[in-house]
Amino acid sequence: MSRARQPPLVTGISPNEGISWTKVTIRGENLGTGPTDLIGLTICGHNCLLTAEWMSASKIVCRVGQAKNDKGDIIVTTKSGGRGTSTVSFKLLKPEKIGILDQSAVWVDEMNYYDMRTDRNKGIPPLSLRPANPLGIEIDKGRFPQKDLEALFPGMSADFTSENFSAAWYLIENHSTTSFDQLKTAVVNLKKQANKKNEGSLAYVKGGLSTFFEAQDALSAIHQKLEADGTEKVEGSMTQKLENVLNRASNTADTLFQEVLGRKDKADSTRNALNVLQRFKFLFNLPLNIERNIQKGDYDVVINDYEKAKSLFGKTEVQVFKKYYAEVETRIEALRELLLDKLLETPSTLHDQKRYIRYLSDLHAPGDPAWQCIGAQHQWILQLMHNCKESYVKEQKGNSLLHSPMLDLDSDVRPSPIGHLSQTASLKRGSSFQSGRDDAWRYKAPQQVVFVEKLTKLVVSQLPNFWKLWISYVNGSLFSETAEKSGQMERSKKNARQRQNDFKKMIQEVMHSLVKLIRGALLPFSLREGESRQYGGWEMKSELSGQWLTHVIQTVRLSSESLTALEIPNDMLQIIQDLILDLRVRCIIVTLQHTAEDIKRLAEKEDWVVDNEGLTSLPSQFEQCIIRSLQSLKTVLDCKPGEASVFQQQKTQEDVCRLSIGIMQVFIDCLEQLSTKPDGDIDTAHLSVDVSSPDLFGSIHEDSSLSSEQRLLIALSNCRYLERHTFLNIAEHFEKHGFQGVEKITQVSMESLKELDQRLFEMYIEFKADPIVGSLEPGIYAGYFDWKDCLVPAGVRNYLKEALVNIIAVHAEVFTISKDLVPRVMSRVVEAVSEELSRLMQCVSSFSKNGALQARLEICALRDTVAIYLTPESNSSFKQALEALPQLSSGTDKKLLEELLNKFKSSMHLQLTCFQASSSAMMKT
Repeated sequence: MSRARQPPLVTGISPNEGISWTKVTIRGENLGTGPTDLIGLTICGHNCLLTAEWMSASKIVCRVGQAKNDKGDIIVTTKSGGRGTSTVSFKLLKPEKIGILDQSAVWVDEMNYYDMRTDRNKGIPPLSLRPANPLGIEIDKGRFPQKDLEALFPGMSADFTSENFSAAWYLIENHSTTSFDQLKTAVVNLKKQANKKNEGSLAYVKGGLSTFFEAQDALSAIHQKLEADGTEKVEGSMTQKLENVLNRASNTADTLFQEVLGRKDKADSTRNALNVLQRFKFLFNLPLNIERNIQKGDYDVVINDYEKAKSLFGKTEVQVFKKYYAEVETRIEALRELLLDKLLETPSTLHDQKRYIRYLSDLHAPGDPAWQCIGAQHQWILQLMHNCKESYVKEQKGNSLLHSPMLDLDSDVRPSPIGHLSQTASLKRGSSFQSGRDDAWRYKAPQQVVFVEKLTKLVVSQLPNFWKLWISYVNGSLFSETAEKSGQMERSKKNARQRQNDFKKMIQEVMHSLVKLIRGALLPFSLREGESRQYGGWEMKSELSGQWLTHVIQTVRLSSESLTALEIPNDMLQIIQDLILDLRVRCIIVTLQHTAEDIKRLAEKEDWVVDNEGLTSLPSQFEQCIIRSLQSLKTVLDCKPGEASVFQQQKTQEDVCRLSIGIMQVFIDCLEQLSTKPDGDIDTAHLSVDVSSPDLFGSIHEDSSLSSEQRLLIALSNCRYLERHTFLNIAEHFEKHGFQGVEKITQVSMESLKELDQRLFEMYIEFKADPIVGSLEPGIYAGYFDWKDCLVPAGVRNYLKEALVNIIAVHAEVFTISKDLVPRVMSRVVEAVSEELSRLMQCVSSFSKNGALQARLEICALRDTVAIYLTPESNSSFKQALEALPQLSSGTDKKLLEELLNKFKSSMHLQLTCFQASSSAMMKT
């Protein structure tokens, strides 16, 4: 029949090794349904059921017995599951011998204890004592493994004081390399020791014979006197006379020895007094010894002497002892005050604080010195922080930084990274516009940054000791790390429980002061109105750059990590995380604002040098500026453990999106400014005095041959590249760095860019197409030409040739800048010309035969010439112009028209080559 439960399974034991009677905890599965269900428990083959304590079906506590095996399984047997199995084992260690002064957690059996100092066995009769080296020759320890010897001599021991002593084992272990002659000498030594033992008893008896005889004689004399007193008889008269004689003798003796006896009494009294002084000199010399030891700083000696005196004379009724003991108490009270002053003195190390607290505890000082010390340290840290702020504020305002010993703490603290940063990083904003007068300001860290560095270093160096002092106060280790003074420990723990909220408020006050002081230096607008005077006071001439804010964020992060490592509860450090989040948000905002300013300055760097694709360096500079800005924000945007996303707040998302759109718009405005305004009209109002120096725009004036139309073309080429590449790349970088609302940024920027592109394009078309269109009508009617009365056409008239030459000039200008823009520009120019030509044809009231043929010739010549640039609009215009003309009625006219067209194309073949490009080069308008 199957059992109702599975067999027991042991899966863990803690500890997994130890000596006999070690208390272990066994864990596993199906270890019984109750104490009565547990019927068997063996560890290394030894039955441990008697000491077993069933806790639950997965836990049993017991003590390991004296097993023979040094390693074995843990087997649990229950009524419900039967005999179980084990996946772990227990290793039984052999106990080491414990000296008389060694500490031990268990009771040591001293009946057969071997004293290593005197080479004697305590509790064993003298005749059974054995020397440490019974052979009397030099011991030479062999290198035989202990396990091999135990296997060779099972159940035996090499200890000559053991009941299971094995001589062979002893010789192999201690004299494996001893020569045979030395072993012979050892045999002689053993024989001598045996003879000495036998002779020792006999000599003891011989030496006491005289004492025995004297004792025998004294006993015999006493016995004889007792027998004589029983038979002696004295007569009355003789007895009276004898009494008189004795009285006179006594009186005479008193007279003769009175003076001698008096001196003897005085001598005895003096001797007794000296004996008392000698016997109790500890108490009489104690006040002076206390003073000397206090001066030397030997407070432990003073406390030990005081405890001894208190135990001996604390309740004495002897007046002289009470007087001296009162003097001792006076000295001890002065010592208590001295130690309390030293305890509350700052700065002080944690070791000294613990030492003084223990001293005061041992001296039974009133109150709670440990809590007083914690309060003093709390006030000290707050004072340090505010003094640090005041010193740097004075430094910023021009006063020399007063040397304060309160700020020269922890000379071994990690070196400040400020120096390295200030040497390797330069503030690039405006660096290219600085004159050579003095650039040292770029390498000097701002006062606020140095202050935050110093403040965080101060807190990180002081708060760990403050926190460790509290932990020691909580667990009672301030009073006795060995837990000997349990009463003091319990009182300490009780006080700590009562003062947990007070200490939490202390930590929170330190954290709030740290955060508000940093806010006052970097984010003064985040302080309430009443806090500005206490935590602010800085002269905010200009806001810190994103680079310095990034460094400050890294400094505060390192401080937060250091405080977290102290295992301070997270709720107390949450205010620091809030500060880091605000600093990160501010850093992003400032960096984007400065990026917008840097991009605005790109207009001053435009050199108008065009590459093969019709681009200047401006789009690339713009993209690189954005990428550098985002890369500088990488550490700010990345979330460290415990930090929230910088974009978790909706307002932050909206601000960043707005600033990002603003950056793109600034660059678009920069493009428009460069393409539409002449050199002298470039806006320099946003620049400093140095920036607006005469040499600033040398690069812009360098190529003065560029016309406004050429600049428009360059700007159009840049806009085309921005739309198709740069803006998309920037959007990709925004998404890579976790920006929100990238689609909106891209959409708004693209719309604004397209609007600028259209405006610039219309402006260029107006510059180029209007003169060509305006020249058509005067050219058509030059020389009083009349469509009703004209000669037979001899070819295309000059006005059309002139218009084509002007169109070719536009083509050449556009092709020189960017061949990709040619189809777009030429199509619009052709549209304008065709539209004007259609209008002029429709305005003619009537045509003669020759006039109609002349008009058709010119319209067809123009249409066929610009055929690759025709659009639906221009086709429609040409169609309307031809429809306004009378149809050719004879084949002769058609033939003449064809001949004249061929003649025109042949005569202007070279000029019309630019209109013969392959259609693959065309682009959609």
